Amino acid sequence: MTTNTTGGDSGQPAHLHIDDQTEWLEADGLGGFASGTTAGVRTRRYHALLLTAMTPPTGRVVLVNGFDAWIDTRAGCFGLSTQRYAPDVLYPDGASHITSFTHDPWPTWQYQLGDGTCVTQEIFVQHGVGATVLVWTLTRAAGPARLRVRPFLSGRDYHALHHENGAFRFDAQQVAALVAFRPYDGLSAIALLSNGAYRHAPDWYRRFLYSAERQRGLDDFEDLATPGEFSWTLTDPGDQAVWILKAGAPGEQQTADDVLAFANHTRAAERRRRESFPSPLDRSADAYLVQRGQGRTIVAGYPWFTDWGRDTFIAIRGLCLATGRLGEARDILIEWAGAVSEGMLPNRFPDRGAASEFNAVDASLWYVVAAYELLRLNGRPGTVLSVPQQEALESAILQIVGGYAAGTRFGIRMNHDGLLSAGVPGMQLTWMDARVGDRVITPRIGKPVEVEALWVNALEVAAVLEPNWRDPLETARLAFIDRFWNEKLGRLADVVDVDHTPGTRDDTFRPNQILAVGGLPVALVDGARARRIVDAVEQHLLTPIGLRSLARGEPGYAERYEGGPAARDTAYHQGTVWPWLIGPFVDAWVRVRGNTANVRRQARERFMAPLLSHLASAGLGHVSEIADAEPPFAPKGCPFQAWSLGELLRLDRVVLAEPKRSSRTAKAKQSWL
Repeated sequence: MTTNTTGGDSGQPAHLHIDDQTEWLEADGLGGFASGTTAGVRTRRYHALLLTAMTPPTGRVVLVNGFDAWIDTRAGCFGLSTQRYAPDVLYPDGASHITSFTHDPWPTWQYQLGDGTCVTQEIFVQHGVGATVLVWTLTRAAGPARLRVRPFLSGRDYHALHHENGAFRFDAQQVAALVAFRPYDGLSAIALLSNGAYRHAPDWYRRFLYSAERQRGLDDFEDLATPGEFSWTLTDPGDQAVWILKAGAPGEQQTADDVLAFANHTRAAERRRRESFPSPLDRSADAYLVQRGQGRTIVAGYPWFTDWGRDTFIAIRGLCLATGRLGEARDILIEWAGAVSEGMLPNRFPDRGAASEFNAVDASLWYVVAAYELLRLNGRPGTVLSVPQQEALESAILQIVGGYAAGTRFGIRMNHDGLLSAGVPGMQLTWMDARVGDRVITPRIGKPVEVEALWVNALEVAAVLEPNWRDPLETARLAFIDRFWNEKLGRLADVVDVDHTPGTRDDTFRPNQILAVGGLPVALVDGARARRIVDAVEQHLLTPIGLRSLARGEPGYAERYEGGPAARDTAYHQGTVWPWLIGPFVDAWVRVRGNTANVRRQARERFMAPLLSHLASAGLGHVSEIADAEPPFAPKGCPFQAWSLGELLRLDRVVLAEPKRSSRTAKAKQSWL
């Protein structure tokens, strides 16, 4: 997105609105990132210049939170930054000098000052290294200018907030172009390199106010330490001030010329890397693929999620399989293949090395779907599944299906009808997993509809490997329609055998049933019934950027996702819109209409166009986690969400793509079609 606010009928520069909260993200490929808003005002605790994953992709620590920047000219002193302080004070007025912003290929601002001086500010992260590079370029000079920048440091956990304390160490180690700090014991050094001068002048800046945290009902202010000031003299247009931020002190002594050369080399290399992606969507997808140990994983969302099992296996279908990044899909799925325990995969690898959590019935089943789709692609150009790797995926599939059928944690077990029971009181196992204290908001104990759709798909895959799964598969398929279909309502129940009580059903109108018609390799409902389901979902649940999690008029329906943590968690699946569900819905919509070229074209116009517009409205180039259930469907939650973007990519490259002649090998056809 480019926001061009320069010009107008008056001939005077226009400016970005100070309340512009659109966010940008620079991911480093290791789980760390830099992020902020287009107006430059930090509105979240997560907005930072150097947020590093100490044990990629977890152990995230904020080292450099932000900065204040000023330009001194003959006409006076002008701000290039804006902070929000409690109770609600904006200072300095840097945002008022912004005349344009773009995030392509990285966040870049144009500033015009009162005396005609113009400055460009760029921020980009060096991928795979984690260094954040800032470059200020004098583009128009009304005379000599002096740039002054004060860094704001903390050294805190990225979920926490920082406050003034006597333990913070302001000591600076200065060697040539390097100034290094180590604020706390046990914390990585913070290396700041520049082609300017450094003046040590320690101070505390107090009560930064984060408006997004306040809206979420969380602690919303913090104090940050500033050890001193960097300065540069800029005389002629083209002069550059460079600032490089890294975790850990560089081993080699560097001069100011070295820093300038490094910045220009890194800029050129990063530009080439970003231009190598086939499209902006592919480049955005790359942000979620990060290092975990010696392997790879998918970050569920920025700025606060790490890697979650369920999110990984849903997102990988769009982020990797649909985009041809099959080697990365292979590495991720092979890594997870070794984590099967009692038929289950963990739903999350928590921060701080805590034990893996297995509180998801659907995560392992989504893994089966993703592994199956990779196996189907085996033999295409670029696929690198060796025989042992194929065997590892097949073994994981059979362990999951066998473990679920025999019975595993949390009451998960195949019943006599071939369907899967799951759930125990106090535990949330489906993707609708919000809870407030000990209260699970949507427990869905029994046989949830999307779990059964996933289970039947898993049985289909297992039956290809071992024919003895064919009978349970057929039993489950027949039982599904018999147990879930409601002829009067023209749709499926959300849960049957509620709380493990045979014969009971919950017909609450939720979107989960769409997965029985679209979004999975095998549909469980077809014909007139499938069309009635899709039409009902379209009428009552569809919004421009996803499906509501609950229909209007149902008990507990929440129009807005707002308030404190308890209020938001209560509304999370009670109407709140989820963009990732647009993928299964559109898949079902085109399927029940014959999947013709004309139908796919209509679907692009009706359903993809609003999502593409959304790419410029919240997290630039990305799709949000959730949105309000009612107009204007304000985006909420994580502004950068992996499965939301993944499903948009899957729609674009798979569901709505024009069919191509298969290039699978004969061996792949024999094994997996």
